[in-house]
Order: sequence, then structure tokens, then C-alpha cells
Amino acid sequence: MAELDAGKRNKLPDSKFAEPEKRAYPIEDKAHARNAKARASQQQKAGRMSKAEEKKIDRKADAVLKKN
Repeated sequence: MAELDAGKRNKLPDSKFAEPEKRAYPIEDKAHARNAKARASQQQKAGRMSKAEEKKIDRKADAVLKKN
């Protein structure tokens, strides 16, 4: 996965996050989009995230994965 340190993450626009209001789950490239889907699935299975939130993250990540 591409390296994303705190400085680079802070410079990302809100549109590059699956949850822009929380600035959570960065999806600026395909590797991060796949990771966001995996982490959201883990959170949902552990009961820390609703199924609706997971689906929202999956939709945004899928949009990045389908580009090019």
C-alpha cells in the first residue's frame, strides 16, 4: 500500500475520505480503497459500525476501484 503519513493525510481534501465528516477511511488510491473496505467490514462485524455505514464506505471505495 502507498505510504500515507500524517502530513500527507492532513493535506488530503475531504473528498478523498469515505467518511469525510470524520476524515476517516482515506480512499485516495486503489490500495487505500481496498483497505477502507476491509477495515469497515471488520468494524461492522465487531459491532462498532452499522451495516449502513459500511455500505456507504463500500460504495465510495468501489467508485475509486472502478476508475481506470
